[in-house]
Amino acid sequence: MNENYGDYFKVNRKVNVTAILLVLIVAVIGIGYFLFKDEINSYFTKKITKMTILSSTSNEFFDADLKRLALSNNIEITIDYKEDIEIIESINNNSSSNYNAIWLSNSIWLNMLNNETIATDVKTMGISPVVLGINKDLVASLGLINKDITNKDLWGLISSGKLKFVMSSVTQTNAGASLYLGLVNYIVSEMGGIDKNILQNEMVVNNVKSFFNGVERVAGSDEYLSEMFLNGNYNAIISYEKSLIDLNKELTSKGKSPLYLMYPTDGVAINDMPLVYINNTKNNKDDYDKLVSILRSNDAKNLLYKSGIRTWYGTSDTSSAIFSSDYGINTTRYLTALKYPNREIMVEALDLYADNFRKPNHTIFCLDTSASMNDNNGLTELKDAMKYILTKEDAIKDRIQFSSNDKITVIPFNETISNDIVTYSGSNTNTLKYSINRIVAGGETNFYGPLIKALSILKKEDNSNYTTTIVLMTDGQSDKNYYEEFMNYYKNNNLNIPIYSITFGNSNESQLNELASLTNGKVFNGKDGLKQAFKEVRSYNYDGVLWKVMYKV
Repeated sequence: MNENYGDYFKVNRKVNVTAILLVLIVAVIGIGYFLFKDEINSYFTKKITKMTILSSTSNEFFDADLKRLALSNNIEITIDYKEDIEIIESINNNSSSNYNAIWLSNSIWLNMLNNETIATDVKTMGISPVVLGINKDLVASLGLINKDITNKDLWGLISSGKLKFVMSSVTQTNAGASLYLGLVNYIVSEMGGIDKNILQNEMVVNNVKSFFNGVERVAGSDEYLSEMFLNGNYNAIISYEKSLIDLNKELTSKGKSPLYLMYPTDGVAINDMPLVYINNTKNNKDDYDKLVSILRSNDAKNLLYKSGIRTWYGTSDTSSAIFSSDYGINTTRYLTALKYPNREIMVEALDLYADNFRKPNHTIFCLDTSASMNDNNGLTELKDAMKYILTKEDAIKDRIQFSSNDKITVIPFNETISNDIVTYSGSNTNTLKYSINRIVAGGETNFYGPLIKALSILKKEDNSNYTTTIVLMTDGQSDKNYYEEFMNYYKNNNLNIPIYSITFGNSNESQLNELASLTNGKVFNGKDGLKQAFKEVRSYNYDGVLWKVMYKV
């Protein structure tokens, strides 16, 4: 009997302790709710607004911060990235219903919209100049440290051969296009009038050509431009101020001379990073306004500033390691903006660029014709891709067509090099297409031989007249590894000719990566489609355009 009572009291004590704990927990929850009921109710009742933005790739650095700031304000953002030119093409092709807003690098591209009523509200989010950065040691040797300089002064340095530079594509990127359009408008204005016919004036053509004769290489994206500059042996680069600030961090960390940024007193290409509301029935303007407020908040401005974006208009007395005077940056000085032309002049200028203004290109295609190309329709796909590139009517659609001033050489190879090596002008491609269509696959693979042959042809070109590029397409690995022989030839001749390789089939990417590393080139994936890969390659070494076909003028 006593044992039963003992068990009863033990159980009852456990029940009492549990009950007390439950009461305490409920009390804590109750007090917590009383103290923080607004926050708790907001959490469970808040409505998440979803927005989709089509943004310039130049804004991609801000992706994580923008999404975080937006989500903290109950907005969930999805962002698609394209180059500015591609964004306008997408909107003109009726994809505006997929987006709530677009975030461009430069508001000049709004002039290219076929329907201007689509973009009804435009808000600037930051200032990002496109400037020339020159190796500081070279700037010092030229006596230009802390000196005022004009665009005419820069033209003089370039035309005299004292200055060569790399830049991003005029027809593929905003940085290249905004600089080009600003300079064209500057030249035309200097001659006393803005008229599209004046763009073909001999003096205008010669002035623009003299500037672009200083181009050593063109990159298909701003990101690759920076990578190319770091890995190469170049003295100057044209890019966003932000990109040059980032490059200087890399250069100084490696003990190299930084870039000194040049801001011509008579005009700099300015980008205003506009956020643009897309006006359609499904979009809510209030959501856009809220997003504008987020991007213009102190938190967002501080993050943009730390990234190298100017968040002020005019001048600022802000001094920091980011906008460093050691790099030639003076934020207390007002930047004079180059004016941009109207839509008609823009289209005409971009249309004339490929044939009249840009530096011609000599491209050599080394095409694998070994027996393995018979597998999986490899040879057929190769022929189709080359036909696409060499047919102006097709290439125009992607702005990668050759001009009459370009040179094209094709070297078919297997274990040996074809004896049928002919160079054609960019406008004489029918014979070339016919020759390529007659290629028959067979034999083993050795791509080092044709690459050395291609280098021997291109090294004879005058670099002041042509940019030079080799495109290698192969579906396998070189059966004989002559890389050391190739490397010695490249280095002994002090060459600076990039090799862009396209992988296909069972390509040995380690061999191709060696080539890319040595020549400061790049490897492209053609395994999912050769046409797309060839398009990417062309955008990395060439600027071609026919804007009248794409835009209503």
